[in-house]
Amino acid sequence: MPNTLILLFHPTYAASNANRALCEAASALPGVTIVDMQAEYPDGVIDTDAEVARLLAADRIVFQFPVQWYSTPPLLKAWQDAVLTRMFYLAYESEGRLLEGKPLLIAATAGNVPEAYARGGQNRFSLRELMRPLEATAHRCGLVWQEPFLIYAAHKADAEALQLAGAHYAGRIRRMPAARLDVAS
Repeated sequence: MPNTLILLFHPTYAASNANRALCEAASALPGVTIVDMQAEYPDGVIDTDAEVARLLAADRIVFQFPVQWYSTPPLLKAWQDAVLTRMFYLAYESEGRLLEGKPLLIAATAGNVPEAYARGGQNRFSLRELMRPLEATAHRCGLVWQEPFLIYAAHKADAEALQLAGAHYAGRIRRMPAARLDVAS
């Protein structure tokens, strides 16, 4: 079973029923490691050595987070700035190149309903469109972009809906391809 690294970027994870349901379902899968990044870095200071090692040890990578103001939580952006800048601009040959070919899945929860994320909706853009900067990052880093796993009206979901979402999430993780070795060689 491939090693799957889920980096959870949730500023208030303990209060999130949806993200907890996703993590509970994913944690039951073999080969899955979940890292609560907010608990790991409460002061926002990223240990780049540890993060590079985590990424390089993984076969598949998942960024899980709640959408906040049409974007990722601040810690995910800080993590990208610290870790990916080092790997791809400062240590490409010894680090960044070794990450290429690994699949990346985005698992994002949103508070509003799907209709709000439409051209004529309250948020004007689809949630998928709002993920484009992450897709561009995946492309720049040679990661194999997976169609995002998106949950709407996350804070309004009942226990049954959350259990179903968790099962679907676990299924998506199980079906993720393993790293493409031909990219990094």
